[in-house]
Amino acid sequence: MAEEKLPYQELLEYVIKSLVDHPDDVKVDRKVDEMGVLLTLKVHPEDMGQIIGREGSTARSIRTIVRISGLKNHARVNLKIEEPEGGRGPRQKESIEELKI
Repeated sequence: MAEEKLPYQELLEYVIKSLVDHPDDVKVDRKVDEMGVLLTLKVHPEDMGQIIGREGSTARSIRTIVRISGLKNHARVNLKIEEPEGGRGPRQKESIEELKI
C-alpha cells in the first residue's frame, strides 16, 4: 500500500520539480515524531545549486513555504536537504599559519 502524500509534501515536490533539471530524481521522505514532521529532500547532485540558491536564499524560501503549509494543516514541518554523496562537506576554517605561505 502506497503512503498517502500530505498537502505540504505535495507542495514541496511540485516546487522542487519545477526548479530542477532532473525532476525524476526528486525524492521526498516523511518522518513523523514528537517534534513534528521532518521532510527529507534528495535531488540530483547537479541540481543542488538551484535548490540552495545564492547564499541559501532559495532553500530558506522553500523552508518557509513548507512550514506555512504545514501550519495550515496543523503540523509542525521542517525540511532537511540531503547533500549528495561526494558533496563538498562542511567548510573548514583555514588557520593563519596556512595563509602565511
